[in-house]
Amino acid sequence: MGIASRMIPTEDASARKREIEEKLNQEQETLSFIRENLEKSDQLTKGMVSILSSFESRLMQLENSIIPVHKQTENLQRLQENVDKTLSCLDHVISYYHVAKDTDRIIREGPSGRLDEYLACIARIQKAVEYFQDNNPDSPELNTVKARFEKGKELLEAEFRSLLTRYSKPVPPILILDAITVDEDIELQEEVVLEHLPEAVLQDIICISGWLVEYGRNQDFMNVYFQIRSSQLDRSIKGLKEHFRKNSASSGVLYSPAVQTKRKDTPTKKAPKRPGTIRKAQNLLKQYSQHGLDGKKGGSNLTPLEGYDNDLRVKLHSDALNEKHGAATGKDDVLDIEIDSYIHCISAFVKLAQSEYALLTEIIPEHHQKKTFDSLIQEALDNLMLEGDNIVSAARRAIMRHDYSAVLTIFPILRHLKMNKSDFDSTLQGTAASTKNKLPTLITSMETIGAKALEEFADSIKNDPDKEYNMPKDGTVHELTSNAILFLQQLLDFHETAGAMLASQVLGDTYNIPLDPRETSSTSSSTSDFNKRLLSSYICKVLGNLQLNLLSKSKVYEDSALSAIFLHNNYNYILKSLEKSELIQLVTVTQRKAESSYRELIKQQIDMYQRSWLKVLEHLTDRNMPVFQPGAKLKDKERQVIKDKFKGFNDGLEELCKIQKGWAIPDKEQRDSIRQSQKKIVSDAYRAFLQRCANISFTKNPEKYHKYRPEEVEEMIEKLFDTSA
Repeated sequence: MGIASRMIPTEDASARKREIEEKLNQEQETLSFIRENLEKSDQLTKGMVSILSSFESRLMQLENSIIPVHKQTENLQRLQENVDKTLSCLDHVISYYHVAKDTDRIIREGPSGRLDEYLACIARIQKAVEYFQDNNPDSPELNTVKARFEKGKELLEAEFRSLLTRYSKPVPPILILDAITVDEDIELQEEVVLEHLPEAVLQDIICISGWLVEYGRNQDFMNVYFQIRSSQLDRSIKGLKEHFRKNSASSGVLYSPAVQTKRKDTPTKKAPKRPGTIRKAQNLLKQYSQHGLDGKKGGSNLTPLEGYDNDLRVKLHSDALNEKHGAATGKDDVLDIEIDSYIHCISAFVKLAQSEYALLTEIIPEHHQKKTFDSLIQEALDNLMLEGDNIVSAARRAIMRHDYSAVLTIFPILRHLKMNKSDFDSTLQGTAASTKNKLPTLITSMETIGAKALEEFADSIKNDPDKEYNMPKDGTVHELTSNAILFLQQLLDFHETAGAMLASQVLGDTYNIPLDPRETSSTSSSTSDFNKRLLSSYICKVLGNLQLNLLSKSKVYEDSALSAIFLHNNYNYILKSLEKSELIQLVTVTQRKAESSYRELIKQQIDMYQRSWLKVLEHLTDRNMPVFQPGAKLKDKERQVIKDKFKGFNDGLEELCKIQKGWAIPDKEQRDSIRQSQKKIVSDAYRAFLQRCANISFTKNPEKYHKYRPEEVEEMIEKLFDTSA
């Protein structure tokens, strides 16, 4: 048992040994195989090295034989290129010697109709000049091509002038009016484009201008440009003025047929207000100063207000005025057209100048644009400013003649100038200070002369002389009142302009308006409010001067009742005019109780007038009336008292009715009211007197004293203030 157990491990060791020996044999075989392969690899490597060495040797031999050939070939190619370049340069140089001959025909014929070809020839000549200057400055060919270049440049400048002269035309007046007219009735109004030159011509001019800027080396063409375009700008504006002279007299604001066809029918829309209304007012003012209501000097030719009768004598007088002033009206219509024309020419200048600047920017180099534009607009602008100065001078002469209505001419022009000032400033931006200051200077001149006219008009109202021959015999409205009111009414449409006129010269001290810094600030609302108060104070000043003068004039009448009627008519006319024209709204800005004050003045004059009847009514009172005893017989003295009372009443009634029948109260409402009031007072007193005397036998001929029944007395009073009754 023990031996068996020891034999088992010995067998395992033998097997293990055999296994190891087998693996060792395998490893030895593998090692031998590797060695054999390494030997073969070494043999192959040595063979490859030998081949490569042989190849390298052969390449070196080949290179040594090829490189000289390559270098020789390269040199030959370089020589060929040099020959070609030399030939090309020779051809190029030779071409410069032929430029003058090759371009002679085209240069002589000029650029007209072949600008691109012509510029190409000029470019060739210019290159020839540069070549000879750089390489052969003493060559006679240099002088030849230089002369040809100068000739070509002259012809280009001539073509520039020719194109501008040939195709620059004045803008048609109708097209200008379309461009400056803003029509609210047209829903989608297309902007009118002012085309000064055909597109193809414009492109040629731009091309020539560009060449002259780059190569011409002078600015002569810019002078040519502004001279030609300046002339056309001035002709366009003059053409517009001529258009107005021919057409404005018979038409309203002018529009082109194209615009008229696009208008919507708006019969209720108000027509644009034109300066013609101003001129009509001036006509009236002049008529008032020469003729009265009754056709005699010193009366008052009134345009009937509401409540004023347009009776036969007014109609006849109006016909006479129309016949007498027909020629003057025609002359005023011409002036109206001139004012209308001037206003439109101002707008036209702005629009045309803007269009000219847009055209100029395409043709003139940027750094010369402002200066050229400044020169271009001078002639047209100077003519406009001269015309404006003439208007100011005419107004100044009229003021010296005390024709203050002349200021009305300035209002629409001044308002238009101020409305367009921002456009003016924008258009003239970048021009010389003297150019930009021309419009402000004209505006200042107009404001100065306008303010002077307003002030002198107010003084003339205050100082109008009290002359008997100048007083209306019937106590109607005085010409001074109608003149003043009509003048003030015209300020309504131009209240901003009139306020600014006054503010530019006198500010608040003259009219007792405090100068609060907030009120004189640059904000438009504050300035507008201040100007409105200033104008209100001015109107109140004129009305105050008028009231004082009327009071003074009323003292010319010997009859206090007629004086009262005169003041009543004038105060009533002033009040009605203020209310009808909305002047009252301006007056109440500084005088809140103006309306009630005038009503109180009117009532005072009515009361004053009614006192004229006290002498008549005194005969109807119980004063000195005897005490009657029933059945008692009157004494002769008592009968005489009653007779005297009847006679005094009859005579007084007849005298007053005869006198006051020729007096005038143009306002029908006031006339009827005064009649009714007086009828009631007199009739009631007369009826009471008749009742007291009804049962008294004071005469054998009662019809001699009891001449009028109460109804007849009322009829007589009803005929007061009516010469046709």
